[in-house]
Order: sequence, then C-alpha cells, then structure tokens
Amino acid sequence: MNSRWIDIQTAQGETFSGYLTLPPTGSGPGIVLVQEIWGVNEHIRAVAEQYALDGYVVLAPDVFWRLSPRVDLPYDDAGTQQAFGYYQSVDTALAASDVAAAVATLRQLPQVTGKVATLGFCLGGQLAYRAAALSRADAAVCYYGGGIQQHLDVTADITMPILFHYAAQDGHISQDMVAAVKAAFAGKPNAQFHDYAGVDHGFNCWGRPMYDQRAAALAHGRSLQFLADALG
Repeated sequence: MNSRWIDIQTAQGETFSGYLTLPPTGSGPGIVLVQEIWGVNEHIRAVAEQYALDGYVVLAPDVFWRLSPRVDLPYDDAGTQQAFGYYQSVDTALAASDVAAAVATLRQLPQVTGKVATLGFCLGGQLAYRAAALSRADAAVCYYGGGIQQHLDVTADITMPILFHYAAQDGHISQDMVAAVKAAFAGKPNAQFHDYAGVDHGFNCWGRPMYDQRAAALAHGRSLQFLADALG
C-alpha cells in the first residue's frame, strides 16, 4: 500500500500529522478515519488500508498529538491503561477541531477526486460526528461513538448523510444513551441506525477480545453501501 505520514494544519496554525493511505488507483473520494483511544495503531492503519483497497483516499489524524505525538498502543493491559489515560486527558473540543482540519486537508489533496466523509470508532465515532458538523463533511459514519449523547446540540448542523452503528450489549454505551441519539435524529431522513445483537463495544476491532467477525463484516458492508451512495 502507498502510505505515509503527512502534515495537517490546525485552525490555530499549528501542525500535527496524519497517516495517509492511497488506493491502488492513486485517487478517489476521501475518508478521514478517526482512531480509537489506542492511537493510530496497527489496527487503525489496517482499517485505513482496508478502505483504501475499497477505492478511498484515507487520512487518519493523530488526535492525541497535543498529549504525545503518534500514539501507537497495543491492546494488552499496559497499552489499555495508557490509552484510557490519554482518553481522560484529551480535550475533545480541540480534537474535533483537529479532525475538521483533517477534512480540510484531505479536500485540498490532488488525489481526492470527490467528496469527503468522516468515519470513526469509539472516541473516534464521537469525533467523526462532531467534526462532520464543524467541517460540513459530505457524510459521516460513527461506530459505537461514546459520548455522542452529550453533544446533541450539534444535530442541527448534521445535514449530511450520517450512519450510526451500535452494539446491543455495549458495556460503555447504555441503551438509554443510544435512545437519546435516536430521538435527536427522529424524523430526519439523513440519519441511519444499525444495531448489532449480542455484541459488545469494539466489535469491529480484531485486536480486541470483543471482536465479532460477522458483525464487523456486516457493518463494513453497510458502511461501504452508505459511502457509495453518499459520496457518489
């Protein structure tokens, strides 16, 4: 795969990095891929390559760069402890702004020939949602986005197509939280929700014990259908 780190400029004029992966054709629509709390690690880089093989130009911004540049953690106990430390310390408003800056950067790349979506997992699902509102991205995909229910004030700015994936047995996101998000988007034709029975938070990640192959494959297929429709 043709992958490299590139610079992204924030709204404040600072610079941080993102992991750019090009499709085999060299060009296509864009996806800003937003990490879990373990950083732009092996799994997220593999997901970037997965979507690049689907024909997208993928940029995974380093959202913890203000705390420590290019966090890359494993899913063992020590890595997870570190990951939750970053999660508790990160300024999510600044991080959402940084993801929006990544959208702007991706739109300016000559390899991006179409529209741009945000797509994120866990904390990244929340940031993909908030950054879509900030950046007016063309679409957004949120996998079990933790904390979205605390930011329903931005739903008025979510006018683009948006897809939510939720785990029915999520140990971090209660069904009441999911219901609040669904209620906020009730009657809005731009929003789609899919619930996955019998699986837990993080079901898409093959590096974690809650990985569920069937749910991950189903969600990926639905995401691809959604992105094909939304990005054209």
